[in-house]
Amino acid sequence: MLGALRRKVASGRSSASILGKSLQAIRPGVSASRVSSNAGKEMLSVQLRGIAHVWNFSHLVLPGCSAGLTKTRDAICIIQPEAIMQTSCRAFSSGDGAWLKKKTIFTPCLLACNEGDLVDAVVPFMGESISDGTLATFLKKPGERVKADEPIAQIETDKVTIDVVSPQDGVIQEYVAKEGETVEPGTRVAVISKSAEGVAAAAPTEKKSEKAASEPSPAEAVKEDKPKAKVEASPAAAKPKAPSPPPPKRTASEPVLPPKERERRVSLFISVYIHLWDKWCKRLSDLQVPMTRLRKRVATRLKDSQNTFAMLTTFNEVDMTNLMKLRSDYKDAFVEKHGVKLGFMSGFVKATVSALQHQPIVNAVIDGDDIIYRDYIDISIAVGTSKGLVVPVVRDADKMNFAEIEKTINNLAKKANDGTISIDEMAGGSFTISNGGVYGSLLSTPIINPPQSAILGMHSIVSRPMVVGGTIVPRPMMYIALTYDHRLIDGREAVFFLRRIKDVVEDPRRLLLDV
Repeated sequence: MLGALRRKVASGRSSASILGKSLQAIRPGVSASRVSSNAGKEMLSVQLRGIAHVWNFSHLVLPGCSAGLTKTRDAICIIQPEAIMQTSCRAFSSGDGAWLKKKTIFTPCLLACNEGDLVDAVVPFMGESISDGTLATFLKKPGERVKADEPIAQIETDKVTIDVVSPQDGVIQEYVAKEGETVEPGTRVAVISKSAEGVAAAAPTEKKSEKAASEPSPAEAVKEDKPKAKVEASPAAAKPKAPSPPPPKRTASEPVLPPKERERRVSLFISVYIHLWDKWCKRLSDLQVPMTRLRKRVATRLKDSQNTFAMLTTFNEVDMTNLMKLRSDYKDAFVEKHGVKLGFMSGFVKATVSALQHQPIVNAVIDGDDIIYRDYIDISIAVGTSKGLVVPVVRDADKMNFAEIEKTINNLAKKANDGTISIDEMAGGSFTISNGGVYGSLLSTPIINPPQSAILGMHSIVSRPMVVGGTIVPRPMMYIALTYDHRLIDGREAVFFLRRIKDVVEDPRRLLLDV
């Protein structure tokens, strides 16, 4: 149809007459005046085959019809582009058929549709590895005033919680998505009115529509009265009721139970019924809630780890006396100079780095039939939050000192607890440290974090009697555990790795001398 229109225009005929005849051929009941005023809209309903066609008709110049462009532009707002698309399109005039080349770029953004006073808040980009999320909760109610970049909803993904923000200052008119729905980047979540007029005008319109829907039209009332009149006029035409069947007679073959047997069976039936009813009532009192996306993701990854790796755990114990003394002697000077407290995690991270340098196979990973030896050391630190377990990464830990490690860990832990940690801060990692001792765990067997090959488990410090120089003395002791993939790491390397951590923690001077 586009080719026919262009050929007719090139021959010198009027664009309005061509469009009018084309539409009359498609819809004979359309008048000429209606065609000329709504040409753009009709052509959209007939020839809407893609964004490029819509853009062609949106730039159509119709003589004496200025409203057509506005209506076409409003219709285009409904279409939300899936990706950045650049198209070249041509618009022709009604006079000499001259061609005007124009370019347009469709770009998905926060303002998916801007119809004067209304703007849309949409789901933002959530990361390269995340394609969708669950709309968890709304932070604002319809009718509340919000500011630009103020969060109005939260989306739960497999890794982090992402905020949906208001694109402009205004009032929330309505939410077009519901809680619990799965949404993708670019999905409309709410409609924001730049002023309160859109929200105030919506209420009377809804009331009028409800009132109009509740009042039936006169024609419907007449139709309803006619069947009633017919029924009242012909009561004799009603069919007589069929006689009820007689009660079944007991045949001679049916056994007649004695009274005691009947009582026993009735009491048995009642006891079974009461038992089932109690079980059902207990089930009704249980609280059943759906799993969050983060919890489902953690469960899937841990189960995949258990099914894939040949996991084996080896243990050792560490005397924390020297590390605790080092911390006690220099904690005030450390805080004064670096502005952060000196903890045990920095000491264990430095010990782990030293052990990974002595046993590089623990820092390697299996890739199909190959073994990849990493030339960097990124230590993942497991952090438990109220929403689930997250594992931020301390990158290039081998190039950091104690103060830099403590600052990085504190910063990542704060972001994890606040829910503001990003996906990039949790991506990667070549080895994981899990500190269950902060919760009081005495001993555990941690699970490997895929695709890594090993994980170190720290536990609580307990004063226990130890033999030192032939004398029994109390010492602060900690059990440490190393879970490793036995397909890649042999027991010899695993024991040497754990032994190196023990030696460095018990005598931190080894780090200075590299022995």
